[in-house]
Amino acid sequence: MKSTFGIAAAAFAFAVLLSTGCDKAKPAGSASSQELSPDTVVATVAGDNITAAQVDESVKSQLAQMEKQKFQIRKQGLEKMINDKLVKAEAQKKGVSPEQFIKSEVDEKVSPPSDQQVEEFFNQNAARLPPGSKLETYKTQIVNYLTQTQKQQRAQAFYDQLRKDNKVVMKMSEPRQKVEAKGPARGPENARVTVVEFSDFQCPFCSKAHDTVEQVMQTYPGKVRLVFRNFPLEFHKNAAKAAEAAMCANEQGKFWEYHDVLFKNQQTLEVAQLKDHAKEVGLDTTTFASCVDSGKYKKLVDEDMAAGQKVGVSGTPAFFINGVFLNGAQPFDEFKKVIDQELAGS
Repeated sequence: MKSTFGIAAAAFAFAVLLSTGCDKAKPAGSASSQELSPDTVVATVAGDNITAAQVDESVKSQLAQMEKQKFQIRKQGLEKMINDKLVKAEAQKKGVSPEQFIKSEVDEKVSPPSDQQVEEFFNQNAARLPPGSKLETYKTQIVNYLTQTQKQQRAQAFYDQLRKDNKVVMKMSEPRQKVEAKGPARGPENARVTVVEFSDFQCPFCSKAHDTVEQVMQTYPGKVRLVFRNFPLEFHKNAAKAAEAAMCANEQGKFWEYHDVLFKNQQTLEVAQLKDHAKEVGLDTTTFASCVDSGKYKKLVDEDMAAGQKVGVSGTPAFFINGVFLNGAQPFDEFKKVIDQELAGS
């Protein structure tokens, strides 16, 4: 959103969009461009050497995220270069400038939002505005925002069609992580795509992602296998025990039923409430309570956490689609892009 929208408008328009996951605090730091061999000694302490490999092991989560960020930056740069070349070529065919061509194919094909659309947007976001806010105060800003959003959507569809018509093939490979698909699972074992999800039952963004994951499973029946791994964040006080409880439910063959109940009841995850939820899904409550109280699955939950940290997970939800990292409660289209690429390349 443009700065002229003002602080209040930016708050209600982007508050949800900018946050897609529950994250641990990320320490500030700087990265060196120097690449060191694993056995390089980077420090000596009281006669003991510290090697580059040891340092890398201690910050493997941050390094994995950096690799993902580098790829995204390069991908964005490549996409811009491709789009610029395609637009320039098409503009030359029509005898106009690239700017004129974009204006005629994108800007002029987007109509201003209707009064009804503006009012609906205001009503949907009114709770985020100061009490007593009036539509008239924000109407111009809302019109600008909705118009810009439509132009972005039109531009993306236009570029996609240009690439298809010109048989563009992108050869940059998404970085992949080796993530063990270990845990409660849905979908066939021989599915062409495996999605490993690291999640936290107390994280609101994980609950939000739940509907998207369901859409994925319904859209690709028989083609996608979903594997759930626990990643309870330390600042969610009930998340760790909820994760253990879910594994106790898994022991009785009702993980996914219990999983759904927990995400629908994120405000009631105290131990006593976890036991109440067990009744709702028809678990043997005595066996379940004994399992939860004993901490039987704490070690397994800790192993899931360690596995996630090893591949760069620092917040939830986090997904690995055939090893391709997708971070946060991303919209369905982001899952679709990766899954369609994986299926096309299978």
